[in-house]
Amino acid sequence: MHVAIVGTGYVGLTNGLVFAYLGHEVTCVDLGEEKIALLRKGKLPIYEPYADRMLADVADRIRFTTAYEEAVPDADAVFITVGTPAAPDGRPVLSAVEQATCAIGEHLNSRFTVVVNKSTVPLGTGNWVRAVVRDTYESRNGHRPAGGYAVVSNPEFLREGSALRDSLYPDRVVLGADDPQALEVVKELYRPILEQTFEPPPYLPRPEGFGPVPLLVTDSASAELIRYAANAFLAMKISFINELVRLAERVGADIRDVARGIGLDRRIGEDFLQAGIGWGGSCFGKDTAALLAMPEECGLDLQLVRPPGR
Repeated sequence: MHVAIVGTGYVGLTNGLVFAYLGHEVTCVDLGEEKIALLRKGKLPIYEPYADRMLADVADRIRFTTAYEEAVPDADAVFITVGTPAAPDGRPVLSAVEQATCAIGEHLNSRFTVVVNKSTVPLGTGNWVRAVVRDTYESRNGHRPAGGYAVVSNPEFLREGSALRDSLYPDRVVLGADDPQALEVVKELYRPILEQTFEPPPYLPRPEGFGPVPLLVTDSASAELIRYAANAFLAMKISFINELVRLAERVGADIRDVARGIGLDRRIGEDFLQAGIGWGGSCFGKDTAALLAMPEECGLDLQLVRPPGR
């Protein structure tokens, strides 16, 4: 298949490399001219283990451009992977998503195209993206796209430093879609990962015992919420063990033994129970803030997620 990736940050570049490794023809588009010039030389604007080796492996199936017209018209699927930074009130800023969506709408042609939203976006963004693509195309051409298009939500769960491994061997793949044809297109893209039928790269071997990957198909809003809920839950798990540190110190308990003792419970798990100074990174803070901002529009208050004093 032909795949277009809009944005060459961690998410976009990682997914572009992986899809190319699986045998698809990939075109990555980014408006950053210096970044694209670097990638065309085979150099990476980010550090991700083994990404340089994979880029060399797929050099004949991936290309980089600043022009949407070189990426979108021939694509079976166009992935939006641009950033959504937090505004002061916690709500995601969608200006980059809107710019990408408008550009996609301008360059659709007569073939059926799936617009895959992989950026972290608020609930309802899938419907908004669908409307923006339609309006932009009609404004430019005077009619609706002849071949048709559909929008699929495909949240990402990558960790910087293990993004390629997380992409090849994910815990699950989530697709939010209400169009059967679009769903089949994206499922076909992911099939080698879902079925684990690809030949693993020697530098990223398949984990021992790793088998088929669960596929969860939902409506668009559920897929959008899953991303926020996952990060908020992990942040709460870290906050919980850090809260217990205070009690452990008062009573003379070893928090490492406590974390180990509760983590061995399969219902809880050991991950994200390492006590420390807190949590940070590029996603936990902004995604938790966004999850807090959303319910306010519905008259709700997520007290468990809300930090003390807010």
